Amino acid sequence: MNDQQIDFTVDEKELYKEESITDLKAGSIRLLKPIKLDGSDDSGREVIFIGHTQIMTPQGTIPLQAKLASNTLETAINEFPNAMQQALEKMVEEVKRMQQEEANRPQQDDSRIIVPGGR
Repeated sequence: MNDQQIDFTVDEKELYKEESITDLKAGSIRLLKPIKLDGSDDSGREVIFIGHTQIMTPQGTIPLQAKLASNTLETAINEFPNAMQQALEKMVEEVKRMQQEEANRPQQDDSRIIVPGGR
């Protein structure tokens, strides 16, 4: 590891209690409730909903997540399919961009013969 220090300080003004809601099929929704340092509800801040799911590929599962534009569980559930579709599309675009960058990168000359133990 290099000489850089990582700040592991917990921000006492940005604490959330987390709950997980799932239908055991499509995915799950993380409900993040703002709390104060003493554990009581912090009604001055908004609840956050984050959707999670996985897609299966030949290479294995790929996790998807997206913040849900919602302030109630009901609207978060309604927003879930659209948010996951957008997250999937964003991921596909990113993969295509990375593949394009790789295709445009100059190829290195790997044609030399390397002999084990050779100099």
